Amino acid sequence: MNKLKFWIIKNTRFEFWPYWFAYIPVYFYFIYLSFKAKSLTFFTAANPGIYLGGFVGESKKNILKKINPAYLPSTIYCKNEYNVSKILELLKAEQMQFPLIAKPDVGERGSNVEKITNEQELEKYVHTIGEDFIIQSFVDYEIELGVMYFHYPNGKKSGINSIVLKEYLSIVGNGIDTIETLIKNHLRAQGRLAYLLNKFSQNLHEVLPSNEKLLLEPIGNHIRGTKFLNGNHLINEQLVKVFDEIAKPIAGFYIGRFDLKVKSIADLYEGKNIKIMELNGVTSEPAHIYDPSTFIINAYKALFQHYKLIYIIAKQNINLGENYVPFWLVWKQIKMHLSK
Repeated sequence: MNKLKFWIIKNTRFEFWPYWFAYIPVYFYFIYLSFKAKSLTFFTAANPGIYLGGFVGESKKNILKKINPAYLPSTIYCKNEYNVSKILELLKAEQMQFPLIAKPDVGERGSNVEKITNEQELEKYVHTIGEDFIIQSFVDYEIELGVMYFHYPNGKKSGINSIVLKEYLSIVGNGIDTIETLIKNHLRAQGRLAYLLNKFSQNLHEVLPSNEKLLLEPIGNHIRGTKFLNGNHLINEQLVKVFDEIAKPIAGFYIGRFDLKVKSIADLYEGKNIKIMELNGVTSEPAHIYDPSTFIINAYKALFQHYKLIYIIAKQNINLGENYVPFWLVWKQIKMHLSK
């Protein structure tokens, strides 16, 4: 019975389908929208203030600089040629202390995002990153969200079409099993097993006390083992007004996902104690679809509605005088991205 239950869950829930396979219907819908728009790159007009609309190759630095600093953690921008001494000087000037979060200026899906707790880890990161990067103060608020927000260029409508709550990868002790055993038995740790066993190599043979929780990953990303939970019940008119205010000064931005931390849900509705780590453009997904309980048909419904929004916004921007980015330029950027 348990095997049958797991087979049903695995084959009816979007999270468990291979990414490339699950998105096949979405690709066909994208082609349909491209025919309607008479351009394969219609999506680039959805966010004319972001490079290629936020499709690929966009700079986090350039996007973050458009956001009101009151909503950002302390941040410095580092060139690849900067040495550790230079970076420590910048950190001191901004009164930033460990722990920190370091990430590539151009990157996606949590690649090369690390929590840095001391100078030795910073030196290792600087020597291995090989590209321009960003360092932010680590925000220790417990609630992390991804809020998919949009507003029409003609000013007639704004809204939130997805909220995802993030539950970090962790293990809970039972007073019997070692940390190594708990990690190996955790379904969401399988994709990061070698990394995690190395990270906790000094403590693998310790027995975690009963009900004691050990955080394995402080980075809220799906490929880092984070569980995504549907937070759409949090959407209301007050929250839309909060994000209307946040988005107002971001020139050329109309649809995307704010990845943020907040001290409490009450603060979220009041628009305070919000720290935005990233703002992603047209390739950001309504990430609540990765909730383990989401049926695949509901995920497709959310994705089709999302891409229809991108199409509507892009068409409105075209009517207001914006242009699609030529296909050859998008293709050039894709090839550069894949060659990394």
